[in-house]
Amino acid sequence: MIKNIHLNRDIAQLILLQRIELLSPFLKRVRKILGRYFFTNFASKYFISPKLIGTKYLESMLSEYNLLSKNLNFDNKTILSIGSGMCGLELIINSKSKNCFFSIIEKNYISEKVIYGWDNENKEAYNNLQLLEFFLIKNGMNEKSFKIYDFDFDQFPEKKFDFIISLYSLDYHYNFNLYLDYFKKILNKDTKLIFDTIRPDYFKTMFQNIEIIDSMQNTVHKSKRIICSNFSL
Repeated sequence: MIKNIHLNRDIAQLILLQRIELLSPFLKRVRKILGRYFFTNFASKYFISPKLIGTKYLESMLSEYNLLSKNLNFDNKTILSIGSGMCGLELIINSKSKNCFFSIIEKNYISEKVIYGWDNENKEAYNNLQLLEFFLIKNGMNEKSFKIYDFDFDQFPEKKFDFIISLYSLDYHYNFNLYLDYFKKILNKDTKLIFDTIRPDYFKTMFQNIEIIDSMQNTVHKSKRIICSNFSL
């Protein structure tokens, strides 16, 4: 079990940009008063406590894991992670499960002024794939247990997965249909897709099985976390 997250200041900055709910009240004021450019490029790196962010991030990822583990068993499974940031959830799954393999699709740049919200073209990004790899290995994940794919430059893995996980990303910040053609190649009736959306009923035309496992009423989007399976398109 992971008891502490090991991270440096650069990784702590990325985590903060990816998980804006970890912002302190002070940094929220800084972002509001001095603007997104200053916050993204300076305040989010130099006005933070990496240790505190690591502690809060671990707590958040453990909470995510506990919710999913009530419904899913990850032992001996192949997992595709889309837009998972620094993959803290994947670290927890790996530490608590046997023989998992993760394929990770992520972007490899930080937007000049990070803007949170809906983005039809999925242009916003806040990650560094070299730091992501370092972070995963530093925190105990065997390098043979995962492979990272650059969203903009790499060919996505074309194989069947047991699980596809995309929390607060797919259909939360950008349209599900951006991945639809890809999903048609890799989904089978047993693949379980877990993501957050404000429109769970919309997916009844795509999946025969949809289960709502959580309802986020305290977020801006008032989203539902769903597990979909038996893809029917």
